[in-house]
Amino acid sequence: MASATPLVEPAIAVPQPTKGKKPPYPFYLGGLAATIAASITHPLDLTKVRLQASGEKRMLESMRKTIRTAGVRGLFDGISGTWLRQMSYSLCRFWAYDESKKILGAGPDSPPWMLAGAGVMAGSIAGVVGNPGEVVMVRLQGDFAKPPEKRFNYKHCFDALFRIVREEGASSLMRGVGPNVIRSVLMNSSQLASYDFFKSQLLKTNYFQDNAICHFTASFAAGTVATTVCSPADVLKSRIMNASGPGSSSTLKVIRASLANEGPMFMFKGWVPSWTRLQPTTILIFLTLEQLRRIVDWQRGTL
Repeated sequence: MASATPLVEPAIAVPQPTKGKKPPYPFYLGGLAATIAASITHPLDLTKVRLQASGEKRMLESMRKTIRTAGVRGLFDGISGTWLRQMSYSLCRFWAYDESKKILGAGPDSPPWMLAGAGVMAGSIAGVVGNPGEVVMVRLQGDFAKPPEKRFNYKHCFDALFRIVREEGASSLMRGVGPNVIRSVLMNSSQLASYDFFKSQLLKTNYFQDNAICHFTASFAAGTVATTVCSPADVLKSRIMNASGPGSSSTLKVIRASLANEGPMFMFKGWVPSWTRLQPTTILIFLTLEQLRRIVDWQRGTL
């Protein structure tokens, strides 16, 4: 009698995750990284805004003046406005940049023009969304640089929002939106796009791996590019947003007056403090962002 042949069940194919492909990161990581970085570099950002909005020329002297009049705590004046701005503008720009790259089909090895195009798209959206936070931040930071009778004396970012709407109308939250969108387009097409470009180029060499040294080097280069590209729009944005009264929001009038009084180099006024502030901010943003991504990868088990 023949022995029964044991039945062998067919093997079930277990789907394997596609190597190299990761699910999208949480949309808020960029805003969170930017908020952490901006909190650390706030004193430099505060000094930059006050230099651009006033006639002061020296960064260290401006910081000394702030400490003399308001103490060390004065270097963190308006930090609630900075948080509001980062969690609106920066959150939106990082999210929009990632989405824009998907629309354009841009990847790590894409040409610079494609990455810059994604930055332009992201900057156009974020510049509008983040404008109210930008107005609040600039006013909170520049308030103590004014004579007492001309100060707004806002308590915090939400007090500023409510008072601006109540006293000047909701349209005042869009003050300077033109230069702000231009500046946002320039920032995102230079900072975000150049970081991705420099990082991909560095990883193609035999000297860098995907680690903090590579991230630091790429962000350092991106910060220098972004500072130079954004300086003219940054100066105009600060002067327009910090002004008040009829006609004070006209971009052309501000340009004419600045050219007549200071010459064309007014567009690069505050470049050194801008670079000094933007460099550590850019480096901190991308180093923090990359570490936040690693934490997400670790939690997902894809590290």
